[in-house]
Amino acid sequence: MMTQNILDYDTVALDDEKSALVIVDQTKLPGKVEIISLTKQEDIHRAIYILQVRGAPAIGVTAAFGLYLAAKEIRSDTYDSFYAQFKKAKDYLATARPTAVNLFWALNRMDDVAQVNAGLPIPDLKEVLRQEAVKIRDEDIWGCRSIGEYGLSLIKDGCGILTHCNAGQLATVRYGTALAPIHLGRERGLNFKVFTDETRPLLQGARLSAIEMVSNGVDTTVICDNMASQVMKNGWVQIIFVGCDRVAANGDTANKIGTSGVAILAKYYGVPFYVCAPTSTIDMSIAKGEDIVIEERPAEEVTEMWYKERMAPEGVKVYNPAFDFADNELITGIITEYGIARPPYTESLKQIFETKKNAKK
Repeated sequence: MMTQNILDYDTVALDDEKSALVIVDQTKLPGKVEIISLTKQEDIHRAIYILQVRGAPAIGVTAAFGLYLAAKEIRSDTYDSFYAQFKKAKDYLATARPTAVNLFWALNRMDDVAQVNAGLPIPDLKEVLRQEAVKIRDEDIWGCRSIGEYGLSLIKDGCGILTHCNAGQLATVRYGTALAPIHLGRERGLNFKVFTDETRPLLQGARLSAIEMVSNGVDTTVICDNMASQVMKNGWVQIIFVGCDRVAANGDTANKIGTSGVAILAKYYGVPFYVCAPTSTIDMSIAKGEDIVIEERPAEEVTEMWYKERMAPEGVKVYNPAFDFADNELITGIITEYGIARPPYTESLKQIFETKKNAKK
């Protein structure tokens, strides 16, 4: 059994001295806390793909650190040669997963820095890239805490909260997004009753959200995904917080498969449904949810993973999308680090970015 507290570790970190990306291996949770150091680009790519590190913000930070480490290893005296190898490393990491916009956002941000500073000596350019990756990490921590503050303003002591998948500290560097209000509330002595959907087929709710909540002393109940309706009908849930992997300009939100069903149930039962979304996950270039690329994952995650023996017959077809999207009309509000956006999202999300722009002046 696990003896260490998972909340004592940053989910993603940089060991610059050893040129390593340091992550909590989430495939080993909840039974074991294993911290692994990755130095090869192939291992960093694989860690994203097989979900050793997952959650949109954490993937973004991982990509930034990973690309910096790739740049650090480049042996070149000319910018053109350096940038060609840098771009190759960027393009490689970008193939790890298709849906979470943070992966591409972080890689493009690092790319922009590399191009803007083309005139620097290569060692200085590498240092600027390191600083940018660390900045992305620091912004993630600040942004999650800010989201937590806004979310905490919507709940009170004793509140019943339902969440789907894991958008907690394990999906970010610290605090999380959807679970940040709960973690901050616990810091202030508040108590909540949290229901974590099991979240099939990868069980991030049962394995990851539950371990975070239990580690923080939260009254936590794991429910199978098809039990959410009954829990809401019982009146046990006053609010729903979920994370997201990408938000379209109209407020349609892609999140772990099953989220749309939760949103539909919440609408029926009159339970407020909030999406916790750092602005890095809001993709204003995507008009609507149907335009978001939905990742499909291996059939074995449904038929074999978590079972001692195969649980479905050989040859059966399996449809295994990793995400679905909740229509904007089902969403009560989108909580960002710069405030809570409310319908109509085509206007309120623009205002959020305007607030962000003004805050950076």
